Amino acid sequence: MPEGFDDVAWLERTRTEGDVAAWLALIPYARRIGVSAEPDPGGEGLRFRLEPAAGNVGNVLLPALHGGVVAAFMETAATLDLLLAAREPRLPRIVDLSIDYLRTARVVPTFARCSLLREGRRLANVRVSAWQEDEALPVATARLHFVLGEPASGET
Repeated sequence: MPEGFDDVAWLERTRTEGDVAAWLALIPYARRIGVSAEPDPGGEGLRFRLEPAAGNVGNVLLPALHGGVVAAFMETAATLDLLLAAREPRLPRIVDLSIDYLRTARVVPTFARCSLLREGRRLANVRVSAWQEDEALPVATARLHFVLGEPASGET
């Protein structure tokens, strides 16, 4: 079986190592829009980054990032952060995304930080904040609800 999200041993190994880059390599759209992850310089966990790219522009007059690109960036960040932070390696499936666009997302590096609000047996809630130069001035915030898959170990 090739390495990937269906390969339990690979998923457990990459999760233990915190190898989010290996996960991002398997998500074509994340690669297309320029998503990466790095250790959060301000504390624990990860900080996600969206590279500025001409293909991500939605309004060429401002110019500004397309809202769908910002939402996809935040959804990707939340999903991977949850996969890393969950008690067990389980593939989450998004149920609901609520996003608030707070200001124009210019074509500059955009960052996101996620917070796992709740992880139950079957559901999880994640909050995401995305910003550009100043984290205190987010360009968007989101709250996502996930259904958690079966534990990768096969246990219930």
